[in-house]
Amino acid sequence: MRTLYIAGDSTAAQKYADAAPETGWGMALPFFLHQDITVANHAVNGRSTKSFLDEGRLDTVLAAIRPGDVLLIQFGHNDQKITDPTRYTEPWTSYQDNLRRYVAGARDRGALPVLATSVERRKFDAGGTALRTLGEYPAAMREVAREEGVDLLDVQELSLALWQKLGPETTKTYFNWTPAEQDNTHFNPPGAIAVARLVAAGLLHTGVLAPRDTRRLDDEIPTGWITWPDADHEESRP
Repeated sequence: MRTLYIAGDSTAAQKYADAAPETGWGMALPFFLHQDITVANHAVNGRSTKSFLDEGRLDTVLAAIRPGDVLLIQFGHNDQKITDPTRYTEPWTSYQDNLRRYVAGARDRGALPVLATSVERRKFDAGGTALRTLGEYPAAMREVAREEGVDLLDVQELSLALWQKLGPETTKTYFNWTPAEQDNTHFNPPGAIAVARLVAAGLLHTGVLAPRDTRRLDDEIPTGWITWPDADHEESRP
């Protein structure tokens, strides 16, 4: 049995009952993978490539990962936090250096690293065109993937195309819009399922996974499959 580890931020992370209906796409990814592949979701709210490393979270992943496993790496939202020195990285220097540490760590243990550009936020101009919000981080990640020969999932472009197709109003039903807040970064169950589908299809398209490893890529997934367990603590938000 192989394990797919996720290193990332709140867009992918496990959410708990106190955060419902907010849903990380990593919660929905198992719906699209064969049961022989286990998802170990280590993504945590608010983390960047830097803070995830500094807190020893990559060390925890690398202590568990085994030859043949996959490490899916998606950071960028919080690396942008220029006013927060505990999280900020510069896209063409420290961000890329950090990504190389994740890649090397996985490879040193016989696992397969996969870089995934960050999923786009919901932002449209007045004419209804979906906008990019992630600065130079996706381009910097693409360069690392090319230089290191790492498989790349361009989730930014895939999600941007999906938001454009859905449009400004329909996308509200994919993000965590509630009576209490209008959240254009985090997902509700339909949004998490949609992004997880993009990720699973990307893993198949790049050859990271074989057709026998995926399932339901064209099926409707009931939102009721998403559940939020109780938790005794709450991680900081991005």
